This record gives sequence, structure tokens and C-alpha cells, in this order.
Amino acid sequence: MPASPSTARAINDRLALRLLQQEGPLTAGQLKQLTGLSRPTVADLVERLGAAGLIAVVGEAGEQRRGPNAKVYGIVADRAHLAALDVRTEGVAVAVTDLVGRVLAEASVPIGGDTGTGPAVQQAVTLVERVAKEAGAGRLHTVGIGAPGLIDPSSGELRDSTGLPEWHRRLVATLQERLPEARVSVENETNLAALAEQRYGAARDRDTFVLLWLGQGTGAAVVLDGALRRGASGGTGEIGFLPVPGTTALPTSTDCEGGFHSLASAAAVVSLAAECDIAATAGELTSAVGVVRAAVAVTRASDGGPGEEPAADDAEGPVRASGTGNSMLTPGGDAPTPGDAAPLSGGAAPVPGAEARSPGAEAPPPPAPASAARFLDALADRLAVGVASVVAILDPGCVVLGGEVGQAGGEELASRVRDRIARMTPLPTEVRATTLGGGAVLRGALLTARDRAQEELFTPGGPPPQSSQGW
Repeated sequence: MPASPSTARAINDRLALRLLQQEGPLTAGQLKQLTGLSRPTVADLVERLGAAGLIAVVGEAGEQRRGPNAKVYGIVADRAHLAALDVRTEGVAVAVTDLVGRVLAEASVPIGGDTGTGPAVQQAVTLVERVAKEAGAGRLHTVGIGAPGLIDPSSGELRDSTGLPEWHRRLVATLQERLPEARVSVENETNLAALAEQRYGAARDRDTFVLLWLGQGTGAAVVLDGALRRGASGGTGEIGFLPVPGTTALPTSTDCEGGFHSLASAAAVVSLAAECDIAATAGELTSAVGVVRAAVAVTRASDGGPGEEPAADDAEGPVRASGTGNSMLTPGGDAPTPGDAAPLSGGAAPVPGAEARSPGAEAPPPPAPASAARFLDALADRLAVGVASVVAILDPGCVVLGGEVGQAGGEELASRVRDRIARMTPLPTEVRATTLGGGAVLRGALLTARDRAQEELFTPGGPPPQSSQGW
């Protein structure tokens, strides 16, 4: 049955908007070529989208050209402002973008473990308001939040989880109260990281894969046939509770100690490094990243490689507090795909809760080559236990070692895990290192916020443009 005229117009409008998002500004002629629509149909949709405040003329195709065919159209980026939060156990990071994903402002703040629930929530909300103000966003259309813990699949709310700060749950509710016009949603941090890796990072060519998160703690996200799988209770990927050999006890319903967490958390990585005579700095996450990175650098050098490579998102984390900017750089610094690039800038603000070395403090001495190799081999042995369990059940074909520790290990760690998996299972499995590191959570939160906002605003009859004045 053919589509009605109104349905056909809606389909054409959404197609044109998606192309403008993916390709950047286009002329009517380019829209005609890319959509396959007739010239009158393209002219009608351009007029219709312009009247709706969704697109505007942003230039001309050439200095010597004039007339309607030379006009270049682009999405009205300031039609809506979006915010993303990366909520960690000891801090929060915030970024604000326009509708096409350009980062306008970003910052982070540490929140100590002894901070009360009320003050912690206030610190986080104040940060959101400050970053939004710096971005020139009077109102936030959509807010995406990434947080550790389980998300109730029926309500979409963060469940009360033992061991996680109460201020996490209170923050979501408070933001909904303080931003009544905004669409506020929360998602498990590892799930968001997987979405970012699939769109921007190591899993760009995969419809099915598993992300193994290696940071302060451990987690996993499962993407099957292009869809993120959350499970009946929202707990898919709680790999920290996986019973594994090599621990002294079994995990319980309220404590993952004794599970895979005891082998691969930041604290476990630091402890393993000490057993291999590798010195660490203070602070679990910073130390874990530091010892892995040091071991990788020594191993590369001893193998005749270039030594340590600069990382796009290092131990200092997902947010680069550059104040304001228009960054749309891809993780590796390559030229972005117009309108669909990884939305974070460069800079040096720390991961919330990741303790940096004190100014003037001496770095630990580099490990001996034998110690470095022994440490990376032992760490790969541990990770392979968890990866092999995932592979045996899901057969994902690809596992990405994510998070700050996964990025620090790079190909040196990934190749070691890959070799072990090849010996442990008959199922062919690629093991890849993340290209996004700890920044994947914030990228994923921005991605989901942008997609949600565009889904609403790009729908014919969507809400009219709002004034950007005032909260």
C-alpha cells in the first residue's frame, strides 16, 4: 500500500535531516542527488524544514554562483542544547553540546567520599548549570547521564545498589526537578561506553561485540545484532560478580569481591604489579593506568618499538575542561566526519575521582623488562578468564578491552589476551583495545542525548523553537 502524502513528506524530511547531520551542509542539488528525490520534492522539503526552524541557509556553494541552487543548507544547531554527565563514584564530568554534537563547554569536579549526599548533589547540579551557562545554553533540551549500577528496565531509573553513593540516585531526581523542561535519562556507564565504541571507536565495523570495561571496577556491555542487550533486570554485563578461579572466596549478592572484580579491578591490577616488582603512584585508578602504561612502554622499547604512544584519552580522563570550544575531533585526531564525529575536545581536566600525582612528586622508576613482561602476561591470564566465559556463552566474535586500563594496555595487552583466547576456545574471537578509553562514557551519553533530541525535533509537528533565555 503506497504511503499517504503526509507520510511520504515525513519520510522525506527525516531522510534529508539525517543526511544533513551525517554529511554536513548541503545544497538542494546535493540533497536531490543523495536522496534520489525530484527537484520539486526537494524544493518543497527545504521550504518546509526552513519554516519549521530546523534548517537555514548557511552559505553559498561558490563565490561566483548566485541563485537558489547555490544556497547551502545546514541544521540549525542552536535549536536545542544537550548535556551529558559521566557520574563516577568520586566525581562527575559534564559536557554541553548543540544539536549537531559540537561541544560548547565541558568541565569536571571531584566529589570526596566523605561529602554528604546533599552537598554532593548540589556540587554536581551547580557544575551542570555552570557548564550550560558557559555554553550559552539558557535551556537544556535533553540530558543524558552515565552512571555505575543497574538501570531498572521497566522504569528507566537507577536502582539502589550496595556500595554506590546515595547521591547518584538523588542527582538524577534533582536534575529532573531543577530542569523540568529537559528530557533526563540515565544509562549504565558501560552500556554507554559500548555505544560510543560502536559509533566512534574500536567496534565501528561490528554489529555484535562485547565491551569489557577495565577502570576503577569492571563491567561488560553486550551488543548483539546491532542492539544493546540489558537483560530481564538490567543486569547484563555485571561481570564483576562472575565466579572465577584464582580468588579466595565467592562473590555474594551484595559484594563482587571474590568474583572477576577481584582479578581485574584497579586495586587488583595495582596489587598484581607489586607482585611483579613494579612500583605505583598513589591512587587506585591512576596507579593502575600508570603501571600498565609503564609496562607497555618498557615492553615496546625492549622489542625495538617506539616506546609509549600518546593516548587520545589518557589516565586523566574523559573530560577536557577547555571551558568553551567547537570540538568535533575524532579520537585519533583525524578530520571528523561532518556532523557525526566524536564530540570531545583536547585538554587536561582529570577524570573525576582519579587522583593525579602531586606536583613535584617523583614518578616511580620504570620496571625492568622482565618484570614488565611478567606483569602483562599475568594480567592477560586474568582477563582471559573473564573473556573466555563471555565468549563461551555469547560467541560475540569481538571483545573490546575498554576503560582507562584497557586503553593503557593497548595492543600489547590485547594481543596477549587474544593469544590466550585462541588456545582456550574454538570460537574465533578478535580482541581489540579501545580507542576511546575512559572518555567513552561521556561520548556515549552525548550520543544518546543527541539521538533522542533529534528523534523528537526531527519529527513533523515536533515542539516549536524555544527561547534560550533563562533557566
